[in-house]
Amino acid sequence: MKNELIIKKCKTCGAMVKVLKDCTCENCGIKCCGEEMEILVPNSVEAAVEKHVPTYEKVEDEIFVKVNHVMEKEHYIEWVALVKDNKEYTVNLYPEQNAECRFKYIPGSTIYAYCNKHGLWKKDVD
Repeated sequence: MKNELIIKKCKTCGAMVKVLKDCTCENCGIKCCGEEMEILVPNSVEAAVEKHVPTYEKVEDEIFVKVNHVMEKEHYIEWVALVKDNKEYTVNLYPEQNAECRFKYIPGSTIYAYCNKHGLWKKDVD
């Protein structure tokens, strides 16, 4: 699927993997801690008090991406990614820094943001 980022997460230990090509065999798949990992389905509608949906502002040939979210040690945005067709750019974030970054402006791309407590969120770039 166009601009799709497939992330699987272990329900037990929290490990995450990016899937380049998933297995289609019966009774097979990526496993961790003895169980099949679950696919993270990105949300795009804000429903929580905290903000998770990334926003962006176009500045010349770049976009300034921001997630209006707390960045505490126990609750923060872990990473932000920009995906367009076969290209992906990811910025890792850390507690106590701002949840913001810059990417090259690519019309029709998708921005993903991952909150360590509330999962994956996305926003399409016009």
